[in-house]
Amino acid sequence: MDLLLNHFWELTIGGLAFGAVYALVALGYTLVYGVLRLINFAHSEVFMYGSFAAVWALTALGAGKASGAGLVGFLVIGFAAAMITSAVVAMGLEFVAYRPLRKRNSPPLIALISAIGASFVLSEAMGLRDKPFKWFGVDRQLADYVGRPREASPLPLNIETVRLFRLFDYQVSNIDVIVLGSAIVMMVVLDQFVKRSRLGRGIRAVAQDPEAAALMGVNRDRVIRLTFVIGGAMAGAAAMMYLLKIGVTRYNAGFLLGVKAFTAAVLGGIGNLRGALLGGFVLGVAESYGSAIFGSNWKDVVAFTLLVVILLFRPTGLLGESLGKARA
Repeated sequence: MDLLLNHFWELTIGGLAFGAVYALVALGYTLVYGVLRLINFAHSEVFMYGSFAAVWALTALGAGKASGAGLVGFLVIGFAAAMITSAVVAMGLEFVAYRPLRKRNSPPLIALISAIGASFVLSEAMGLRDKPFKWFGVDRQLADYVGRPREASPLPLNIETVRLFRLFDYQVSNIDVIVLGSAIVMMVVLDQFVKRSRLGRGIRAVAQDPEAAALMGVNRDRVIRLTFVIGGAMAGAAAMMYLLKIGVTRYNAGFLLGVKAFTAAVLGGIGNLRGALLGGFVLGVAESYGSAIFGSNWKDVVAFTLLVVILLFRPTGLLGESLGKARA
């Protein structure tokens, strides 16, 4: 408890930063569930592929030697590489794992099993990523360049932590500002897109009543593809933020983070965009405070205990409003 009181603002800002990562990944779970009533458990691997795309792109461009203003450009490139790759992986996942089942009107349980299977396939494929180079006789240096299986791949950017301003007894750093600022901007843009744009209205129409939306001329397949692309892009952005905070990624980096992001989505109200934001921040801060009070080994226990307690008293989550019922 003394640690919490003495480092309250440091723990709070750190918790909010990790909560922002959870919230962005949770948006993917929320969007897909709102439209398809499907828990896309492979979304955690969409996040993981985005993190590797950022590492590989920045390594290829020699970002490790950058300094000063050049770092800003490489940050933008890292975000773009991660978001585009995750969006493409998410779209491919929908095309291969979910669309054939949807066309055959498969039960929801079958789609859930497909999601779990796709998650393992994507994860293990990344874990064995240097095998194809060996099979086809490609030079070993290229295999080393993209990373060996099951080892940590570091972010090549050398970003010096700079204390920008003081918040009570904590010096807020440039990394804190980048992570929190980027997350809030993207969440606001997504919220306004869903509320005000034509495509956003299509997403809400399909989420509320797919049959009625089809009768009104809404292309359901296009809306579903768009939902996966947006969710994947948000996961890619979260992957770059994760790299800025943690510094490395692995083939299984998405597993625990994906479970926590799903917890954040349920905590805020599954199918609710603003609920995902709130749930992510609450979960991140709760983990940070729990680590200070009970020790770092209890961080995950505190997070999931919080989920159980809140759902006991409010089963629909903190906000509870579904995507289909959101007002314009």
